[in-house]
Amino acid sequence: MVHVRQLDPTASPLDYFGYELRRKREEAGLTLKQLGSVLFCSGSLIGQIETTLKVPTREFAERVDAALVTDGMFSRLVGLVLRSQLPTWFQPFADMEAKATYVSTYQCQLVYGLLQTKEYARAVLATGQPEKLDELLAARMERQRILKRTRPPLTLVVLDEAVLHRPIGGVEVMRDQLLHLLSLRDERWIRLQVLPFRVGEHVSLAGSFTLLRFDDDPDVVYTEDLISGHMTASSETIREAALRYAGLQGAPLSVEDSAELIKGVLEERYGQQAGTGQRPLA
Repeated sequence: MVHVRQLDPTASPLDYFGYELRRKREEAGLTLKQLGSVLFCSGSLIGQIETTLKVPTREFAERVDAALVTDGMFSRLVGLVLRSQLPTWFQPFADMEAKATYVSTYQCQLVYGLLQTKEYARAVLATGQPEKLDELLAARMERQRILKRTRPPLTLVVLDEAVLHRPIGGVEVMRDQLLHLLSLRDERWIRLQVLPFRVGEHVSLAGSFTLLRFDDDPDVVYTEDLISGHMTASSETIREAALRYAGLQGAPLSVEDSAELIKGVLEERYGQQAGTGQRPLA
């Protein structure tokens, strides 16, 4: 007799997803293998997702909705599932970021998470040696969906020039990441500027920070240290962060000049002429 693991759908979004997947599959009278053949995956994978041993992707959720005619239920649920895979200390910020009307950030080490390519993000996340790298990566990519909404947040990003030169993931990964940054010039709701080395000392030498603004809620400021993040709505901290960000906005290159600097780094360090689509053979 096969033992079927019982799930508590109230335990977590992942448990609820697995519980509903099993319930809908059984309602349709399908075995794991039969549903797998419809979804072009193995029955084993479906069983692992049903029992929370695997985290579903958005693509999987969308295919399940189509196969089981569930009116988008799993596509709506998978966002919660993926967000629940983020570190516990980071989840409150991700929730607030998703609700923000304005995102203003200065990053001195890395490309801001919302603007990272998949392979750049993989390389960044791997530095923490996580046990579930694929799940964390899927969660980060899911987080970026806020930029594709009908009304995305106005996202103002200042990157230190050092970010462009630090070869995260190697030459190929950095080449694609910088090309992605250049492609954002066409996004009306994103304004990307680079703070060049020649500026020298500036108002945020202490490190990166992000300021979130909302239509109906107090602003919040987010910073990170080595092992966790810190978010506050303290009026004094918000005032200081806003003042510092205003100071930063006067120091970077314009959006147009920032794009030219990125192009120059692409050519000099990563062997790519932006706009040609050609890469060196050597």
